[in-house]
Amino acid sequence: MTSNLQALCFDAHNPLRLAQFWAGVLKWELVEDPRTGPTLLPGDDTGFNLRFQPTDEPKRGPNLYHFDLTSQTPEEQRETVARALELGGSHLDIGQLPEETHVVLADPEGNEFCVLAEGNNFLADCGFLGALAGDGTQQVGYFWHQALNWPLVWDQDEETAIRSPHGGPKVTWGGPPVAPKLGKSRVHFDLAPPADGNQEAEVERLLALGAKRVDIGQTETDWVVLADPDGNEFCLHPPR
Repeated sequence: MTSNLQALCFDAHNPLRLAQFWAGVLKWELVEDPRTGPTLLPGDDTGFNLRFQPTDEPKRGPNLYHFDLTSQTPEEQRETVARALELGGSHLDIGQLPEETHVVLADPEGNEFCVLAEGNNFLADCGFLGALAGDGTQQVGYFWHQALNWPLVWDQDEETAIRSPHGGPKVTWGGPPVAPKLGKSRVHFDLAPPADGNQEAEVERLLALGAKRVDIGQTETDWVVLADPDGNEFCLHPPR
């Protein structure tokens, strides 16, 4: 039994507004899920949804994960940047150099993302949402490789990347130095066992791989909150 990645979840002060922004940028369908709130359904082979959940907590420092959006031509890169700005995004200075070809932006709640120039060989066979780029150790890349049973498509100089066998974006971790964790992550994975699986057995498997149970103030819920070896929270829901 292996967990399925159901969704990438964003904590948001205004979940619907943030979902509308990303629906416009990615051109994905926005639905109101009665269980999880505003949810985006991919229109390509991405394989997981985006969920937006309410929080009152302020954003503290850069996110653990950010999107890398790809471009096939210079015109497409300019169009993506213009569309994001028109929808409420903004340019962001994170110390990038003038000669760098990617454009760094922030969504309306300050979540970072990059619009890459054409010719990115690493993401050449990926779609518009080319990568979910993470700040993390080699160990955490190995953990998610085993947790999701996704092939390890990069493992060099302590940088790792995995990708679903069905395609979609790569999930990458840049290796050391890893930024210190500043409170609960604003972006996290939602997992679930297969429909015929057992939630508690999957919890035990993930614990054996290096996960830990964590308390983020959850009350009576049907999901289990865990953390990966880098201490980043994720949720394991019951099979549905």
